[in-house]
Amino acid sequence: MRLIRLIANLGYGSQRDVKAMLKAGRVTLADGTVLEDGAKAAHEDIRVDGEPLDPPAGLVLMLNKPEDYTCSTSDPGRIVYELLPERFMHRNPIVAPVGRLDRDSSGLLLLTDDGPLAHRITSPKHHVPKTYDVRLARTLSGEEGAVFASGTLMLRSENTPLAPAQLVVTGPDTARITITEGRYHQVKRMFAAVGNHVEHLHRAAIGGLSLGDLPQGQWRPLTQDEIAQVLGS
Repeated sequence: MRLIRLIANLGYGSQRDVKAMLKAGRVTLADGTVLEDGAKAAHEDIRVDGEPLDPPAGLVLMLNKPEDYTCSTSDPGRIVYELLPERFMHRNPIVAPVGRLDRDSSGLLLLTDDGPLAHRITSPKHHVPKTYDVRLARTLSGEEGAVFASGTLMLRSENTPLAPAQLVVTGPDTARITITEGRYHQVKRMFAAVGNHVEHLHRAAIGGLSLGDLPQGQWRPLTQDEIAQVLGS
């Protein structure tokens, strides 16, 4: 792929913008050698304004999403892309959220430009578990775990029961729940179905990957080993 197109596809600007960057000497090798249009170089050796070029297609990020941010490219309020380099939103293909976390929810959010990988993580047939910590409006009755694990719970307006889910009670009104589906507002609707209300929802893990010590509002790229942890492979 031509250097101009490569850099443009990574969101640094239009091809015209990138051509201007090249003419201005802003694109170099690691040793400072200025690159020109038509130059060939290893991706990992390219620098823009002295900084390493963003990873190529197949980028997977994890973000510790705070509350009050929407998983969207446009919204009247704040969006998760405000927490990332702006160019990530302009990559071709775009770095998009894998599934969603509601505005009032927090925790582990994956983003990638790899469509097949995103589908594999979110598709119910692949059974990738997602784990959430919840705080509830009312004290748990003690029967929720059996109901959720039964595989018979029906949500309002749904035609098929939910797959079994695991509930671990962590306090009188707090719990950790692991699901393998991703139905609309599923966790909130599950607790509503047993007469409770989720006041706070925090995604703690996807597959075998957790946030670790990643601070809220911060992000980092995943390694291939970490992507394998998500997929359980």
